[in-house]
Amino acid sequence: MTKPLAVLQTDTDSWKSLYKVGAVAALIAALVFRRNLGAAEIPLVTGITPPGNVDGWFTLLRNNPLLGLTLLNFFDIANYALVAVMFLALFVALRQTSKSYTLIAATLSFLGAGIYIVSNSALPMLSLSNQYAIASTDAQKSTLLSAGQAVLASGFNPGAVYQSTGFYLSLLFVATAGVIISAVMLQSRIFSKTTAYVGVVAGSLDLIYLVGLVFVPAVDVPLLGIICISSGGLFLMIWHLLIGLKMFKLGRNSKVNGGVNA
Repeated sequence: MTKPLAVLQTDTDSWKSLYKVGAVAALIAALVFRRNLGAAEIPLVTGITPPGNVDGWFTLLRNNPLLGLTLLNFFDIANYALVAVMFLALFVALRQTSKSYTLIAATLSFLGAGIYIVSNSALPMLSLSNQYAIASTDAQKSTLLSAGQAVLASGFNPGAVYQSTGFYLSLLFVATAGVIISAVMLQSRIFSKTTAYVGVVAGSLDLIYLVGLVFVPAVDVPLLGIICISSGGLFLMIWHLLIGLKMFKLGRNSKVNGGVNA
């Protein structure tokens, strides 16, 4: 049940710094470190596509490490970390509405972020690329190529039809967290209904993509990704922007707008 306005005001006064940090995290995640920044945008802007084999990745990472790391979604690590901080601030802001569901959402977001960070293949591939560059025998190079293939299989591999278990688990946890926290927003007097519905749509599109993987033939998976992941990413960016702007208000004001949505 929603707490009285006096309780909400006291909470806001106590957590202003966290709200401001959450606002900055949400806005940076929306405007700078968007999900799949490299794999989605670099090929469209530059015409450069991800290499088709491990040797190609090693060459790219050796000649242009920044581009290689970007295509391997290294900066998604920052995105997931920022989103986790945002969810922490959302937990504090919405815990008076539903402590159990906000705690579940925050926990899922932390799990999703952690799984993605440890399963991201960018830094391991960079390390293997450096080792490959100084390898002196064919046996060493063959071993490193095999290791690189294993890393790509266990991490996010741009251009692959199906991704790693870590990628799907992180997406599942964070998308579910988004739907849950958006449902809590609908019951609160802090966030607007628009913010809540945008969050529900963003998370639902990601979940539809994951469910669709079970039923859609492999040849149609890229199309499914374009429909669900790309459109879901747009809604997610809008959701983060709305959350960031509201969090700034919570961090600046001593009152929660009189208890009315904004």
